[in-house]
Amino acid sequence: MQLNQQLLTSRKKSQSAGAWLLHQGEVQSHFYYLHQGVVRAVYHSDRGVERVKEFYFPGECCFLYLNWLTATPADYSLQMVTAGETSDIPLSFFEAAENQEFKMQLLIQQLIYKEKKEQMLLLNTPEQRYRYVQTQFPHWESQLTQRDLASYIGITPVSLSRIRQRLNKS
Repeated sequence: MQLNQQLLTSRKKSQSAGAWLLHQGEVQSHFYYLHQGVVRAVYHSDRGVERVKEFYFPGECCFLYLNWLTATPADYSLQMVTAGETSDIPLSFFEAAENQEFKMQLLIQQLIYKEKKEQMLLLNTPEQRYRYVQTQFPHWESQLTQRDLASYIGITPVSLSRIRQRLNKS
């Protein structure tokens, strides 16, 4: 059963902003197709520090690839950033013979995304990282909090504010 067919048979769920789709440490059994809203994959340390791994936007499949591939508990939580609508689809969907091409496309897409993000984080200054997000993901600034955006590029919200002020003066 292809994804579009699966989506037709699955029930859409309304999600409120802040709702948890998956908690860190849980075993994921589903992926979430995001119809509306924004989701973040976020890590919470024992000391209360949050680190945002990635964001998901409408039309994307939300799940933790590494934990899926290694059958391990979730290293991150999946949380709605804004209100939205999701469909829960069992991860077993990817095992069906007719879904192997979709599975491979998804894995290739994720590998490219991860390689680009790794380059962005390792090879750039914080200002360059911010500019990268502005050019590659221009809609993010209007849909994400300053805290989430700063966490994604590996800086504090105060540092992001300073970068924005400096760029606005130029």
